[in-house]
Amino acid sequence: MEHITIIQAVLVFVVAFIMGIDQFSFLESLYQPIVTCPIIGAILGNFELGIVVGGAYQLIQIGSMPIGGAQPPNAILGGIMATVFAVSLNMEATADGVGAAMGLAIPFAVFGQYAVTLTFTIMSGMMAKADKCAENADVKGIRNINFTEMAILGTLFGLLAVAGLYGGSALGETLKNLSYTYSWVMAGLDAAGGAMKFVGFAILMKVMMSKEMWGFLLAGFVMALLCSANASTSGATLILCAFVGIAIAIYDFTIHSKIKENAGMSASNMGGDCDGI
Repeated sequence: MEHITIIQAVLVFVVAFIMGIDQFSFLESLYQPIVTCPIIGAILGNFELGIVVGGAYQLIQIGSMPIGGAQPPNAILGGIMATVFAVSLNMEATADGVGAAMGLAIPFAVFGQYAVTLTFTIMSGMMAKADKCAENADVKGIRNINFTEMAILGTLFGLLAVAGLYGGSALGETLKNLSYTYSWVMAGLDAAGGAMKFVGFAILMKVMMSKEMWGFLLAGFVMALLCSANASTSGATLILCAFVGIAIAIYDFTIHSKIKENAGMSASNMGGDCDGI
């Protein structure tokens, strides 16, 4: 990657600032890697690689969710840095080519986790004031407290993203030189990054899966293998599987809705004691 310009740094700061706020406010979907990474890729001059990194990193984060005060490695900084490393290392725009970048990005994702925890810690002292504002119906005071939290969180993410942008670019060049001498290091990072995608999806399945769902999982797995093995359908495997899944979901919803309607009609048609039926 060429030298980072001031404009690129400012744009990365703005994106990280907005995404940092979005993860708890706004739409709460813009911050996902599938959205953030292509934007960062476009800023760094490789939109296609940003899309690939975003899709691959999304699989890592798909099962990660905050539980109480415990925060998972942050998707925003992890996605931004994975894109930075992928562009710096001139990786191919394929899912297999970005594994090392995702492995390198995880430590930066942990920094994002610390930023969230630090912000929550700072703002916890403001809750008493927020309660007092609520008692006094002080809408402006509550609004200012929320704006303060957004400003702190967004600024932290922006600064960390810019620092990672410059540091990651320099580190990427170093890693590129080391990869020619110590290829096994990059191979290990690539394997680790590839494995994390399956870990993220496994976490999601552990939460969602029930005994009734295993049949659909196996059927989808078989369909994906058959579609990918056929040259005419391999390029649209995910879309075809998604349409089949939507069709099954619509059918299941329709059947269950009819069952509930019939059960309700049967209950309403039952006679009472007064008519002797």
